[in-house]
Amino acid sequence: MDGVLGSETESHVIMDGTVNIFHGERDGVLVGSAAKPEKLIIDTDPGIDDTMAILMAFQSPELEVLGLTTIFGNVFTEDATRNALLLCEIAGRPDVPVAEGSPEPLKGGIPRVADFIHGSDGLGNTFLSPPKAKKIDKSASEFLVDKVSEYPGEVSILALGPLTNLALAIKRDSSFASKVKRIVVLGGAFFALGNVNPAAEANIDGDPEAADLVFTSGANIAVVGINITTQVKFTDGDLLELRQSKGKYAKILSDMCKFYRDWHVKSDGVYGIFLHDPVSFVALVRPDLFTYKNGVVRVETQGICAGHTLMDQGLKRYAQTSVLSFSYCILILLTMVVKFVIDGTRATPGQGILLLQLLGLLMWMKSSITSDNC
Repeated sequence: MDGVLGSETESHVIMDGTVNIFHGERDGVLVGSAAKPEKLIIDTDPGIDDTMAILMAFQSPELEVLGLTTIFGNVFTEDATRNALLLCEIAGRPDVPVAEGSPEPLKGGIPRVADFIHGSDGLGNTFLSPPKAKKIDKSASEFLVDKVSEYPGEVSILALGPLTNLALAIKRDSSFASKVKRIVVLGGAFFALGNVNPAAEANIDGDPEAADLVFTSGANIAVVGINITTQVKFTDGDLLELRQSKGKYAKILSDMCKFYRDWHVKSDGVYGIFLHDPVSFVALVRPDLFTYKNGVVRVETQGICAGHTLMDQGLKRYAQTSVLSFSYCILILLTMVVKFVIDGTRATPGQGILLLQLLGLLMWMKSSITSDNC
């Protein structure tokens, strides 16, 4: 299934609808419609950009957030749980269950965390008051298995951190992969360099064994790599506009983003921030804004290229078989749509990227996060 939507045959983007390209069928889920909301679990390591994605999800009427499961990544798992509970309270949803995930990758050991990017508290060193709510007794993998079994074929998962919890769920229940509706994964670097080293992206590098297990499980998966997420950023001007707005979450997000922005300047020379997790959220609710390639992905689990995502696009028939020859295909996001019509005016490719940024993502940021009606 290559270039499902937004290909050369697609003339415009439907700005108020969601199309489920994962099995080539329409959801019938419209933004703001009375259609049955899609059930969603967010597996997360909050995280500044996780915070944005989570608040966006809570504000989206087409989604029913069943719970958050936590994992190490931006912070250690215990801190991720604290932040997830806190975000539920900030969003006015303390009723949403938070299940704590694994404290370590599948192979064991102390995980690498990105506190130098997100601050020691994971929220830009804002050091907010601790949450009043408590995590549930079930582990993340138990919660995932239970909910997917309770609603087979109905639950989607947005995976924003290392894939340890999902791998443990697959190990716990051999039918998990066939019962989950779809999994949208933030991770990997396809046709691009990694962000922890030239070979690997952070979420995959955090637990390569788990990622390889999930990618070869047969589940319905779409992967959003940093080759996509780094195409969209909040510039300093956007951050200033956010701070000066009167939205409910504007100040807290602006405070968090200062630390995040300063790291981007030092690391990448970017005067602004990349929005990895919000872009992945948009891929969940608006898959029509991206093009895709169907292929096999395996993850290198050892050596200097550990964490590297290797994709076979099926462009060549090799004489020798390999581990790629007998794996399940998954969807890889290749591009954001750059050819679509706004108010009857066709955008050029360059303008298309800008329009996607302004209309596809910033629209969500400002309506879902900075609105006084949040």
